[in-house]
Amino acid sequence: MFDGPERRNAARNHDEIRLWAEYVSPGDKPWLCDDAGRCGGLAPDARFVIVGDYNADPADGASLPGAIHQLLEHPRVQRMATPRSEGAVASAGVHEVNTRHKSSAAHDTAQFGARNGNFRVDYVLPSVGLPLQASGVFWPAPGEPGTEWLDATDHRMVWVDLAP
Repeated sequence: MFDGPERRNAARNHDEIRLWAEYVSPGDKPWLCDDAGRCGGLAPDARFVIVGDYNADPADGASLPGAIHQLLEHPRVQRMATPRSEGAVASAGVHEVNTRHKSSAAHDTAQFGARNGNFRVDYVLPSVGLPLQASGVFWPAPGEPGTEWLDATDHRMVWVDLAP
């Protein structure tokens, strides 16, 4: 979290995640309106996939406590094995700061350098009822095909395969 002492970015990040949690939660939401003027959240029986860079790690980093848990523990979001990669494990050994992190390095999705380390901040979260087949993080280990693409961004691609 790139922030000042007032923690404005952390609060904004928490509320951006809260918006999606509210959108998929049942109940009347007249304050939640789209550009066409339709108000309310997602239909209670609708299936969905929430995808994005939420810059909030469940156990490490500087986001507000519980920020990403609003989605990870939401009753409409499917409980699934956390996507992982061997490249993230290999990358964790590059910077000492990663040894102080609580969560498994295999689950990391971004590399923020020697000062901050690696974190899980990118997500693909299918709704309950969608048939999950597999998931992972595209973070090749050194020497594997695709490592040359890693310099394009400090984030890694998270993927989920759903059954047809």
